[in-house]
Amino acid sequence: MAYTVRINGTDHHVDAEGDTPLLWVLRDVLGMTGTKFGCGMAQCGACTVHLNGTPARSCSLTLESVAGMHITTIEGISASELGRELQQAWLRHDVAQCGYCQGGQILAATALLANTPHPTDSDIDAAMSGNLCRCGTYVRIRAAIKDVAGQRKN
Repeated sequence: MAYTVRINGTDHHVDAEGDTPLLWVLRDVLGMTGTKFGCGMAQCGACTVHLNGTPARSCSLTLESVAGMHITTIEGISASELGRELQQAWLRHDVAQCGYCQGGQILAATALLANTPHPTDSDIDAAMSGNLCRCGTYVRIRAAIKDVAGQRKN
């Protein structure tokens, strides 16, 4: 069946079964490989995307369930000023080690700062808790988030 999905501001026409996970549509059909497969059970956060600005796990979402929604992937996060600021903070704080989880981490952090411009440590912990980093860069992730929050005027 054919579906139209809006990803990073562009409509994509996808001919796939409605129960196909969004993760596989992004990676295998559309070639957007920044969204990673981690656990396949929505537990690790590597597959995080934004659905209408809210973080969601693309491994557990079906193609038919996201029709009509605005989807943002790591490939599109730099379209927003906040996304660019976070990516720059990630570089300044040398956050990435292997980098596998970082797309999901940045998407979760972007949603956090969009809703809570000056988060507390507890806010950061709550927003980032579902994103696992096997390299253990959590201290640098927190520093990058606080860096951007300190520069925000809201």
